[in-house]
Amino acid sequence: MPKLDTILPADHASGHFLGRAQTPDGPAVLSIRGGRLFDLTGEAASVSGAVQRRVFVGGCDIGPVEGGLPEGWSLLSPIDLQCIKASGVTFALSAIERVIEERARGDAASAATIRSQLEDKVGSGIRSVAPASAEAAQLKKALIEEGMWSQYLEVAIGPDAEIFSKSPILSSVGHGAQIGIRSDSSWNNPEPEVVLVCDSDGEIVGVSLGNDVNLRDFEGRSALLLSKAKDNNGSCAIGPFIRLFDDTFGLDDIRRAVVELEIEGPEGYLLKGKNEMAQISRDPLELVGQCLSEHHYPDGFVLFCGTLFAPTQDRDEPGAGFTHKIGDRVTIRSDRIGTLTNTVATSRDAPAWTMGIGEFVRNLAQRELVGKI
Repeated sequence: MPKLDTILPADHASGHFLGRAQTPDGPAVLSIRGGRLFDLTGEAASVSGAVQRRVFVGGCDIGPVEGGLPEGWSLLSPIDLQCIKASGVTFALSAIERVIEERARGDAASAATIRSQLEDKVGSGIRSVAPASAEAAQLKKALIEEGMWSQYLEVAIGPDAEIFSKSPILSSVGHGAQIGIRSDSSWNNPEPEVVLVCDSDGEIVGVSLGNDVNLRDFEGRSALLLSKAKDNNGSCAIGPFIRLFDDTFGLDDIRRAVVELEIEGPEGYLLKGKNEMAQISRDPLELVGQCLSEHHYPDGFVLFCGTLFAPTQDRDEPGAGFTHKIGDRVTIRSDRIGTLTNTVATSRDAPAWTMGIGEFVRNLAQRELVGKI
């Protein structure tokens, strides 16, 4: 386990963070403030509860961040009982890539030819219009007449954003964990994203980083396979911590955040990319508003904002594009949020997810902490 100061942002001493760790007794809620690490579990036994009740201070002082976690502790995903939601096709480039997947029917070998055709006919249009605007409606009409319309373009420039359930409660993995790709997928990639952390009223209280692992072959064959493409063992990584909004960090910092990606392959392969939030088609507040349903998230929710990054570089054969290999090391970082690193395995071979809601509550009951959830 690396020292915490190597995965926190450089200005962590002036920021306020929430997170989770696995201890010999069970999950613990962590707070970082003033450059020191605190165990909040006695005051708030879940991160969702801490967010709902705004229990961000207090706790047992563990020591300076530079000292790392206590012996026998390891980082977990910084969320627990929140619903895990995601928005897709929120950037023009990702919209084009989703149409490519659809038209290629999940066949990576066909993607290069389709990509050049679509970029010429669609790319400039969707980059120049605001979703749900009159201009967007005119573009939709023109593309329908040309036979170029797609369900992905509907959510890219239409009135309704794509919002889906990414992963079950408590299933996300944290920094340092293995991430899972279905063993029967042959075309897949990471998706580096900003993850908004919201309370039950939809107020954004902080932000983390996420990898919305994507299976391009499954979703490309049919949009009805979205759940199979997105929800698998180890397929949702969030971390390293939640940076809470305060006087030093807020929503405008998210709007201009740059999320960098680096993939280091076991064969020496290296790919770098970035996700610039300034290029998003829908403001984070709009995405939260479209996600929030009437009285539907009593424990709060987190929302992946989508990504600009779509790897198209050939990895092995010309025209075959990019896909993961087992052992890939995926690092996602943003200057004011931190660094999230995971290693690729198959969902079959990644560690099984064993602490669901029942086991989580039983553990807290044994520790006489249920009343602190």
